[in-house]
Order: sequence, then structure tokens, then C-alpha cells
Amino acid sequence: MRRNWNEILQELRVTQTGSQIITGFLLTLPFQQRFSELDTFQVSVYLVLVVLAALTTSVSLLPVSVHRTLFRRGAKDELVGVGNRVLKVVLVGVATVLAGTVLLIFDVVLGRTAGFIAGGFLLALMIGTAVTLPIVSNRLGVSPDQQRGEGGGPGPEKER
Repeated sequence: MRRNWNEILQELRVTQTGSQIITGFLLTLPFQQRFSELDTFQVSVYLVLVVLAALTTSVSLLPVSVHRTLFRRGAKDELVGVGNRVLKVVLVGVATVLAGTVLLIFDVVLGRTAGFIAGGFLLALMIGTAVTLPIVSNRLGVSPDQQRGEGGGPGPEKER
């Protein structure tokens, strides 16, 4: 359980840093000269992205709060379960914010159609990868435990 919790924390650190950077980027946009040139759609997309980025960053902090609350209460299983669910929500949030940011940037630079194509392509790529890789790994018979060399079923024979 300790290893699982540590892995979740490491994954959250990576996603948290990414969400904080993109949140910071989004927060600087209204202070740019061209921001006043955005149309209603672009401003709406921007505001939705700011809220999503802030929510994603906030949600990524939840495991720390839960850990502080359950610390030394023998609740490691619950911590891992909550951390796993939170990490999935954070990954969806980061993917949505990234795709939306690409949509906004392409919309401003190249036009609305390019924005929808670029943002939609990136979102489809991220969703496709998140869904396809686990399915392919499962079909190849590679379990997560075997990838880490932890047993969990038949695997490569250890040398003696």
C-alpha cells in the first residue's frame, strides 16, 4: 500500500505542476494588449478554461488534505482509493484544459475552424491514448504488476 500511495503522489506532483503552469499562463492573458480584441466566443472559452484550470489545480490538492486528515489512522487503503479517483479526475481536467487552450490559441491565430480542429484533435488523441493503451496492454497479457516485476500471475521466469 505504501508503494501505491507513493506512486499516486508522484503522479499527482507531475499533473499538479502541469496544471499550475497552464493556470498561470491563462491568468496572464487578460493583461496582454490583444486580449481586448477577443470576440465573445473567445472570451467565453477563456473564462471556462480559467475555471477548469483552477478547479483541476484545486482537486489535485485533495489527496494532501485527505492524507492529513487520515494520517496515522491505518487508512492507507482508503488513501490509495481516494488518491486514485482524484488522479483520474485531474487527468480529465488537464486533458480538457490543454485541448481548450489549444482551441483558443488556434482560434485567435488561425481562425475558429482551425481552433476546433486542433483542439478536437488533441482531445481525441489524449482520450484515445488513455483508453487504447490500457486495452492494448491488457490484450498483450501484460498486467501492471508484471510490468513492475511484482508477480501477480504468470510472468517471466526468474533466473536462478
